[in-house]
Amino acid sequence: MLRRLHKDQPTSFAFTPKNLEWAQGQISKYPEGRQASAIIPLLWRAQEQEGWLSRPAIEHVAGMLGMAYIRALEVATFYFMFQLQPVGSIAHVQICGTTSCMICGAEDLVAVCKELISPKAHTVSADGKFSWEEVECMGACANAPMAQIGKDYYEDLTPAKLRELIARFSNGEVPVPGPQNGRYAAEPLSGLTSLKEYEQGRKPYNASAQFAVDIGDTVKRIDGTEVPILTPWLGKAAVQAEVTPASGTPTEPKPGKNAVADSTGVTVQEAPAESNAKPVSKDDPAAPATVAGVKPAGLTEARGGKADDLKIIKGIGPKLEALCHRLGFFHFDQIANWSADEIAWVDDNLEGFRGRVTRDEWVAQAKILAAGGTLQGSKWE
Repeated sequence: MLRRLHKDQPTSFAFTPKNLEWAQGQISKYPEGRQASAIIPLLWRAQEQEGWLSRPAIEHVAGMLGMAYIRALEVATFYFMFQLQPVGSIAHVQICGTTSCMICGAEDLVAVCKELISPKAHTVSADGKFSWEEVECMGACANAPMAQIGKDYYEDLTPAKLRELIARFSNGEVPVPGPQNGRYAAEPLSGLTSLKEYEQGRKPYNASAQFAVDIGDTVKRIDGTEVPILTPWLGKAAVQAEVTPASGTPTEPKPGKNAVADSTGVTVQEAPAESNAKPVSKDDPAAPATVAGVKPAGLTEARGGKADDLKIIKGIGPKLEALCHRLGFFHFDQIANWSADEIAWVDDNLEGFRGRVTRDEWVAQAKILAAGGTLQGSKWE
């Protein structure tokens, strides 16, 4: 199935402050140079916030991770869990149409969606409240037919039950997820034949339905304030967004930043820099250094006021291009002429993206581009 971005796009996207804090916590899970591994959770959070993935949202996430836009778009278009078109303001209804559900009446549920929501899937209803689609097996075969409405499963459905659910959602209610025919979980329709002793004292709903009731976000858009933002891998309960005072631009928290390494109070993040300190240059022997190699000669601005499009180099996205500019690198021929020591310096100074020059072979790519060639037909295409 061909998946394209929707023809109507918003002009911009931004995470809510709490969702931004959550996203930065996810990025901090990954080692330097591997932040792109957070692409799926960040795209999913953007969708949970807005209901669907717009082009500005995809590009915003790509920028946060230093990825080329096309790489983030490849992920968003590959996975069907990402909605690439607007969905209903209240809920998106996904009807399971695979074998068990189909023989138990899924086609009748689809007919209800066509009648009450829209004749065509992936189209928002006239009142803007709902959208729908038919999906493949959702793993609730014992409770067929079923649908996922928002985030939760509504099982053992009939056309009349689905009509009732849509009406209740439309009126602002949040019906209890799970079986809709009085069944507790996935036991036989005739009732339990074993483990009957566990019927006494059980919670009102089965585990998944009970959890959905407890958190109460079945169709809610997620703004990040729902639960505490936990980052136990940083050695603390929560992570706060850091902001650069000069620009107000949020920056990703660094692993180990606040974790004390020893009795002196030096943090885990700072300790390696302290122990490996060495002079920056012969001219300034007292200056502390935390980097290897030799800094390449840089420019204060692009020649002729026009920089090369460094994003053509595979591995350089908008964020890394901006970082290269800050370091004085604007042109392919600058990168093409880096020595091994200069590569080591740049690799060590790409804060948040260390090792990218070597990993993505920037110099080899830049030599081709500086000579007037293209990367078409190469391994970097």
